[in-house]
Amino acid sequence: MTKLKLSAVEDEKPIKVTVMLSAALHRNLVAYAEILARDSGKAIEPEKLIALMLERFIASDRAFKKARRL
Repeated sequence: MTKLKLSAVEDEKPIKVTVMLSAALHRNLVAYAEILARDSGKAIEPEKLIALMLERFIASDRAFKKARRL
């Protein structure tokens, strides 16, 4: 099993946002979703990973946490 930074995908009420991705980033996102699906046994739409990745990034940013406390 691959040790990815994302694991379970929660189903929450989404807020629609439009973003532009480079072709290379989109290919990587699709590949990530394919690996995650293979490891978890559940298919996932690559677009749903964007919010999860952003949440993980923000949650792990120590400088952001520190700045929010000020």
